[in-house]
Amino acid sequence: MRTPRIVLFGATGFTGRLAAAALIARGARPLLVGRDPARLDAFAASLPVRPPTAVADVSRPESVRRTVGPGDVLISAVGPFMRWGEAAVAAATEAGAVYLDTAGEPPFIKRIFQRYGPAAGAGGATLITAFGYDYVPGNLAAALALHKAGSEAVRVDIGYFVRGDLAARLSPGTRASALGVLLDPMYGFREGRIVREHGRTRAFVVGGRRRYGMAVGTSEHFALPPAHPGLREVNVYLGWLGRLTRAAGTLARATPVLAAMPGARRVTDALVDRVIRSGRPPGHAAPAVSSQIVAEAYDARGRLLAAVELNGGDPYDFTARILAWGATTALAEGVRGTGALGPVDAFGLEALTRGCAEAGLGAETR
Repeated sequence: MRTPRIVLFGATGFTGRLAAAALIARGARPLLVGRDPARLDAFAASLPVRPPTAVADVSRPESVRRTVGPGDVLISAVGPFMRWGEAAVAAATEAGAVYLDTAGEPPFIKRIFQRYGPAAGAGGATLITAFGYDYVPGNLAAALALHKAGSEAVRVDIGYFVRGDLAARLSPGTRASALGVLLDPMYGFREGRIVREHGRTRAFVVGGRRRYGMAVGTSEHFALPPAHPGLREVNVYLGWLGRLTRAAGTLARATPVLAAMPGARRVTDALVDRVIRSGRPPGHAAPAVSSQIVAEAYDARGRLLAAVELNGGDPYDFTARILAWGATTALAEGVRGTGALGPVDAFGLEALTRGCAEAGLGAETR
C-alpha cells in the first residue's frame, strides 16, 4: 500500500513556492504538482531538498485525481479559486483525503461549506478552506474571545488590519481573486442564518488607533456557529483599504445594480485575465507588512464581554507557515472530523493556537 503524503497543487505560483519552502523547512517532502514540467523541475532543483514532482492541469481533472490518494493531504494554491479551484476539491473528495486551500474568495468558501462539504463527509474526506491569512486568524481570535466570554455571547465581530503598503505586496493571484468576485454578493451571519451583505462598515480600536473595516463573507460565518450554538451573529470586516474603507462600503452597496449592467461580468473577467497574464509576483524588495486581527464577543444587550487581538508579520509568510503546519499535523496526527470544517474544529483550539504561534501570530486577550 502507498504511504500517505502531502501533495502541493499549484506549487510554482507565488504562494505555492512559499508553501513548498515552508514544508521543506518542517522536514516534509511534498509532491509538487503543476502544469509546466520545466518550471516544476527548475523549482524543485532550487530547494534545499529536491522533492518529487508531477504534472497536472485543472483543464484535465483526471490528471489532478491521479496525484491524490486515500489518506493524503492535498494543499491547493491555484487561485483564482472560482475559476480553477474545483478540480482539487473533487480530487480530494473522491480520494477521501484532507484538503487545505488558500482561498479568500467568499463565493468559493460558501460553495465549499454548502455544496462540497456534505459529499466530502459522506466519502470520508475533510475540506478546510481559507487556510491562510484568509481566514485562520479570525477563526482563532473569535474562538478565543468566545471561550473567554462564555455562554452569554451571542455576537462576535472580527476585524482584519495591516500595517504597511499592502497594495505593493499583493501577488497577481490575490489581485485576480479580488477582481473576480468584485460583482458577487457578500454574505454575513445574522439572526442565526446566512444572509446577504452589502457594504456594512464599522470601526475598531487597533493598537490605540480607530480603524474602519468593511463587511465581507468568510469561513468564520460557517465555522463558528456550529461550535457555539448560542451565536446569533457573526460579522467579519476587512480594513485593508484604510481611509478609503467607508467609500468602498458605499460602492459595495451598489454592487447589485452594477452586476446587472450588460457586459459587467465580461469586463471583470477581462481584468482578471489581464492580471494573470501580466502580473509579476512581488520581489524581495516589496515593503514590509504586518498584520493585526481583532475579535470582540458581545452579549444580547450589546455589552462587550471579551476581546482578543492577534499580531503577526507578513500575511503571505503566515499563510505559507500555517499551511505547512496544518499539512504536516494532519498527515502525522489526522484531523478531528470529515466534511467541511473550520480550522478550530479540524485541529482543536489548543493545537491551532500553538500552530499559529509557530507561524508567527501571537495572541493578546483584553
